Amino acid sequence: MPILLGVAIAGAVGAAARYQLDGFISSRVSGLFPWGTFAINISGAFVLGLLFTIFTERLNVQPWVRSSVTIGFLGAYTTFSTLTLETAQLIQQGAYATALLNSLGGLAVGMVAVFAGIFIGRLV
Repeated sequence: MPILLGVAIAGAVGAAARYQLDGFISSRVSGLFPWGTFAINISGAFVLGLLFTIFTERLNVQPWVRSSVTIGFLGAYTTFSTLTLETAQLIQQGAYATALLNSLGGLAVGMVAVFAGIFIGRLV
């Protein structure tokens, strides 16, 4: 399968998964903090660290499979642009502490998640 086609198909699935999960979380959690985007980005960082490690260090997978999953699915599933927009909206609302927590907290927890994924990927 050509890489571009795999990335496109997996990207569509990843975008749909993000949409569904964000809606599920947002309908159950209230408040200013964007928990849906936070959970999506952190879980995506973990899975990216895990699968990239498994794909490159443990298994011999075809490049189109690796690219489809990491660039396509996880690239569409996670969302830096939504993180920055929500942070900007929090700043415009005067919720400066929440904006700082969203941006820096998301980066810090995301780094922990990706390293946890790498660590676990190396254990399997």
